[in-house]
Formats: sequence, structure tokens, C-alpha cells
Amino acid sequence: MVERGGSAAVNLSRSVTDVVLLDGGERDRRMRRITDLGLPVHDQHWLAAPATAADPAAEPRAAAIPQAPLVLPRGGVIDLRMSSSAALAPQWHAIASWAPREHCEIDVVAFVLYEDEQVTFDEDFVFYGAPENPAGTVRLLTDGPAEQTIAMDLTSLPPASRKVVVAAAIDGNAMFGGVGPVQVTAAPGRGAAPLARATLDAATTERTLLLAEFYRRGPVWRFRAVGQGYDHGLDVLARGYGVDVTD
Repeated sequence: MVERGGSAAVNLSRSVTDVVLLDGGERDRRMRRITDLGLPVHDQHWLAAPATAADPAAEPRAAAIPQAPLVLPRGGVIDLRMSSSAALAPQWHAIASWAPREHCEIDVVAFVLYEDEQVTFDEDFVFYGAPENPAGTVRLLTDGPAEQTIAMDLTSLPPASRKVVVAAAIDGNAMFGGVGPVQVTAAPGRGAAPLARATLDAATTERTLLLAEFYRRGPVWRFRAVGQGYDHGLDVLARGYGVDVTD
């Protein structure tokens, strides 16, 4: 799938363009929703030759599908499209999603870092307890138990800020190896067609996971898929970035 320029979606999100049924897939509880959305459904042989197995009935819908996002590997980088006018610049969204888990709570957070890879103030740490920094340029949007978004007004960040790190942390003693793949997507605003997407699926015992970075390279902002994990909790990660965390 990746060799053909696509990626497997973790959830049935708006980025899904086709559904491939493996053995027993017809009994999946999401099939009703798939039918309601009119998504093309294929068997697993379609992966070998999707062009020859295309569904003609799906052609009118395909015309409305935006260009597929670039699929990035771990460490992959892409330049972000930015307007020369601050008023017209998009508010970039980093959207993290994973398969729902009943006994596992995941929190997505962000750190606004400066030249020394540290926050300047504790308020540069955006998380569920402080979902917005004082200037409102970085915000946490909770879209449900299995999808959360960090919204960023990059052009309005202070010139001295160099990077916004987006991370995820598991509450309690659970580990990301039990969560499965985490998908992170970069999109220029809510509902906009995503520019890039990465599926991070190599975690084992990690309890915190660096998902992505939005960073400056000269006058250009760039997006990097990271996928680096640590066995320690969110408090240790925050202290590493200079946040004064109260026990």
C-alpha cells in the first residue's frame, strides 16, 4: 500500500478514500457507516492491481476527492505552504488518531520551544489541564477518545520560537505497544485536505511518544514525522523541555 503512495488509516476518518475487506471484514461494525458514506469497497486482491479493479460507480465521487496526502516515514520532512500575508496564513493542525481502547487514556500535548530546545514559560506547555497558551497561538482540540488535534497559528508565534513539538502520553501503566499504530496528519486547518500523513507503529514499552515537529528552517516552516518514544511518563518529558512540573 505504501509503495503505491497510500497509507492504512487507523480510524474511519475523513481521509479514507477506499476500504479493503480482509477475511471476516464484512462483519465489522463500521460497515454500515462505510455504506452510508458511499466509500468504494474492495477485496484484498485489489491491493495488487487497484487500477484494474476500480469501481466505475465510484467515479463521480472520486472527482471530488482531494489529492492524497504525502505519506512520510519516520523522520520524513515536508515544507509547509504558507501565505505571505499573516491574515491569510492557514492555521495548521496536527491530528493524532489511534484505534479506540477501553482501558487506556491517551493525551496529546504540545511544547513551544526556543533556540535552546526549552520552553520560555510553563505556559508554553499545552495539555489537557491548560489547553491553550496565553496568546492562543497553540491550542488543544479534543475530537473524541481516539483523536485529538493541536491547532497552531505558526505565523503569529514569537520570532524567537523555533519549534512546536507534538507528543502523546499514556495515563497509568499502559504502554504504546498495546495501543498499536498512531497516525499523525498535518493539515492547513480543520476540514482541509491533509498535506502529509505518517503512521507510527514501532512502539513497544514506551509511555510517551514524540509524534511530530513543526519547526523553522530559515523563513520556511517544516513538518517532520518523528515517532521517538520513551519509557518515562509525561511529567519527565515536560521537565526535559524546561517545564516546572508540580508533583
